[in-house]
Amino acid sequence: MMKYAKVIVDISLAKLDRTFTYFIPEDMREYVRPGVRVTVSFGKRMLSGYVLELVETPDFDIDKIKPIESVDRGYAEVESVMVRLARWMKSEYGCTLNQALKTVVPVPRNVRKGAVRVKQVSLTESCQHDPRPLKLNDAQKAAVDGILSSYPKPALIFGVTGSGKTEIYMSLISEMIKRGRQTILLIPEIALTYQNLSRFTRRFGDRVGVVNSRLSAGEKSECFQKARRGELDVMIGPRSALFTPFPRLGLIIIDEEHESAYNSDTTPKYHAVDTALKLSELTGASLVLGSATPSLESYTRALAGDYGLYRLPSRAVSGSVLPKVTVVDLRKELREGNRSIFSRQLLALMAQRLQRHEQIMLFLNRRGFTGFISCRSCGQAIKCPHCDVSMTAHRNGRLVCHYCGHSAPMPDRCPSCGSPYLAGFGVGTQKVESEVKKLFPEASVLRMDMDTTSHKDGHSKILASFGAGEADILIGTQMIVKGHDFPKVTLVGVLAADLSLYAQDFRAAERTFQLLTQAAGRAGRGSVPGDVVIQTYAPDNYAVATAAKQDYYGFYRREMGFRSLMNYPPAGAMLYVLVSSAEEEAAWKEAKAIAVELLSEADEAMSVIGPSDAGISKIKDQYRKQIYVKHPDKGRLLALRDMLIASHGENVQTQLL
Repeated sequence: MMKYAKVIVDISLAKLDRTFTYFIPEDMREYVRPGVRVTVSFGKRMLSGYVLELVETPDFDIDKIKPIESVDRGYAEVESVMVRLARWMKSEYGCTLNQALKTVVPVPRNVRKGAVRVKQVSLTESCQHDPRPLKLNDAQKAAVDGILSSYPKPALIFGVTGSGKTEIYMSLISEMIKRGRQTILLIPEIALTYQNLSRFTRRFGDRVGVVNSRLSAGEKSECFQKARRGELDVMIGPRSALFTPFPRLGLIIIDEEHESAYNSDTTPKYHAVDTALKLSELTGASLVLGSATPSLESYTRALAGDYGLYRLPSRAVSGSVLPKVTVVDLRKELREGNRSIFSRQLLALMAQRLQRHEQIMLFLNRRGFTGFISCRSCGQAIKCPHCDVSMTAHRNGRLVCHYCGHSAPMPDRCPSCGSPYLAGFGVGTQKVESEVKKLFPEASVLRMDMDTTSHKDGHSKILASFGAGEADILIGTQMIVKGHDFPKVTLVGVLAADLSLYAQDFRAAERTFQLLTQAAGRAGRGSVPGDVVIQTYAPDNYAVATAAKQDYYGFYRREMGFRSLMNYPPAGAMLYVLVSSAEEEAAWKEAKAIAVELLSEADEAMSVIGPSDAGISKIKDQYRKQIYVKHPDKGRLLALRDMLIASHGENVQTQLL
C-alpha cells in the first residue's frame, strides 16, 4: 500500500504548476488514488488539490511531509478521467497542468439554496414530453445501425443541410439511455441552444441539461452537480460542455463539427474535436461528428478509415429539396447603375416572398452601422490607438474597437490631415435593417447580431419570435445561418459572400465555402422550394462557385490540392508562434532570436516563415510578432514547441494549427 501522494494544489493558482508530496493517513489509504480531490495544509492555509500519483518512497525529508487532511470520497472515477485528460492537454497544447485542470475540472461553487434558476424550465413550458421512437428513413437508419454496430469507433455523419442529422443524434441518445450511459452534445453557437434544447427536451424531458456563457456561475455549477449525481442523461452546450463530469459517459456528439467556435482562443488553446476524441478513448465512449460541410481534417480521417463515414445525400422532409442558388456579380450590378445594397434579383424575390407570406433570411458577415471610417482626402482609416485595427462606427455617434473595447467620439476632422471629408465604408446589419424598412415598410423585421443579443435570453427570444412567424425577415451575422431549421424560410440572401475570402488565414477558402453552403441550407427546408441569392465581387472563385453548386467533393479536391502543394494541414502540420512585448524593438529582437533558434534545429522537411507583424500587430499596447513553422511530422513540431516554451517562457505563445 502506497503511503505518499503527489498532489497538485489549488487549481486556481497558476504559479503552483508542480506537485507536492503528502503523507496518506492509514484511515484514508482505501480512498486516496489518482484523480481524487483532497484537502491539504499549504503554508498557513488549507487548500484543495488533486492527487496525481501515489508513491512508496518520497523524494525529500520524511519529517517535513505533512499529512492529507481530508479526502472527497465521491466521484473519484470521474475526476480520475479528467485529470488524465488534463495531463494529455498539457502535452498536446503546451499549457501548464494547472491551466488544463482549471479547464477540465470546474471548481464547484457554494450556491445559496433557491438561488439557481433552472435554465431549461422556461424553454420547455410549452413542450409536451414525447417518448415515441423516431421514424427514420433508410439513410438515417443505416447510420444509426452502423454507428452502434461499430461502437465505440468514431464516426462522421456527412449529410446535406436538412438531411436529418438531429434525428440520428436522438436515436443514438435513446440507445445510450437504455444502456445506462450519458451523452454530451456540443453545438457551436449559443444561438443554437434554444432550438436544440426545445427539440431534445420534447424527446427526453427534464433529464436534459444546458450550459453556456450566459448562465451564472451558480447555474453552471448546479448543472454540473446534477450531471455528477446522475440526474441528467444529456448535456447540451458549446465546447465547455465537453467537460461535463458524467459518471458513465457513453457518447459525445459534436454538431456542425467544422465550426471554428470549437477552437479555444484562450490558454489552453485546445480543439474540441481532438480533445473529445481523447476523452472518448479514456471513457470508452463513442465520438460522433456531424456536418454538411466537414472540416478537411475530419473528412480526410474518414477517407483514411479512422472514422466511420455515413452519408446522407438527401433532405429528410418528404418533398424538400436543396434550394436553387443564383450567384449575382456585384461588379456587373455596379456597371449597370445599381448602387444599392441589394441586387435587382434579390429585391424581386424578396417582394415575391413577402407577397406570398413566406419568410426571408438576410445574412451579412459584418457588424456595426457603417463599418470603418476613412478620410476621403488622405485615405487613412481611423484606428484604435491601442490595437492597430480600424474602429467601428455605431449609431450613438461613437467609434468602438471590437478587440479591446476602447471607445471614442466621432471626430469632425481627419486626425491625420485635418480634412472634414470623413465617410463610412462597408455595410452593417443595422444599415441593412434600415434599408429593408425603407424598401418594404409593411414587412416585420428582426435583427440578430452581437448588439441585439447582448442581454440574457436575447438569442432565444429572437429565434422563438421568428420561428413562430412573428416576423417576415430575419437579418443577421453568422449566428443566423448555423443549424437553424425554419420551414417557412424560402429565400436566403447573402449580401457579402466574399468578405471572408480575404482573411489572413490559409483556411479562408474553406471557411467561405462552409459559410455559404450553410447559409444556402437555411432555405426551402419545408415542402415549399427555396431560393438563395449569393451576392459577390468574386463569382469565379472556386469556394463561391462550388458552394453555389453544393459541391463539397469538388471543393475538397481543389482545396486539398492547394494544401498539399503548400504543406498546409491536413496535408502537413504547422506551428504558430506569437511573440509579444510592450516595446516593439524588444518584440522584434526576441522573434528574430526564436527564428534563428528554430532554423538551427531545422531539417530538410522543415520550413520557417517569418518573423513578421501579426495580423493585428498591436493589442492592448502589446506589440505582436509571428512565426510559422511547417513540418510533415506533428511530433517534431510539438518537440520544438516545448523547447521554445522552456527557453522563452511567458513571452511566447504557441498553437498547433
